Amino acid sequence: MSRDILVLYYSRSGHTARLARLVARGVEEAGLQARLRQVPPVAPVTETAQPPEPEEGAPYASRQDLLECAGLALGSPTRFGNMAAPLKYFLDNTGAEWASGALAGKPAAVFTSTSTMHGGQESTLLSMALPLLHHGMLLVGVPYTEPALTATQSGGTPYGASHVSGAQGDNAISEHERELARALGRRLADVARRLADSGT
Repeated sequence: MSRDILVLYYSRSGHTARLARLVARGVEEAGLQARLRQVPPVAPVTETAQPPEPEEGAPYASRQDLLECAGLALGSPTRFGNMAAPLKYFLDNTGAEWASGALAGKPAAVFTSTSTMHGGQESTLLSMALPLLHHGMLLVGVPYTEPALTATQSGGTPYGASHVSGAQGDNAISEHERELARALGRRLADVARRLADSGT
């Protein structure tokens, strides 16, 4: 099996990117490789082209990343209770992978960052889960066996990892948010390994 878990995200202010790195750390703590990738921004003027490589952060994702992964962690900031347009645009262009079943049977997880506690974290996570279900992926959440899920006073949900960045974006990722992001990565990697070992 591929030993890579694709950690794919869009991040504008850096909060979701930091969460992605924590999920990736959890993947590697569980013994698999994390492949960090981001999606480029979209522009209202379609002629505006993005550089082939981002100026900072992870490389842009390719279709090959999807084909080669053993599992997928998908992250986005919240936009009115939904995933951000660049991530939606990327997913909207995976029809060939849907038709071929390239992602079917692989485990997936989701994570997000919002500026306020009730800014739509859970609905954003659910919005990201929908296309993954259409791809036939097996969703992995954060179980309440993780003590930080009950103790957190900021981000962290059973649907996936999350971070509350604050209205000015100056909240550091809390210890509980860090624990839950890493736990999500470990669980995703563990499920990917179990599926591979079972031959499914």
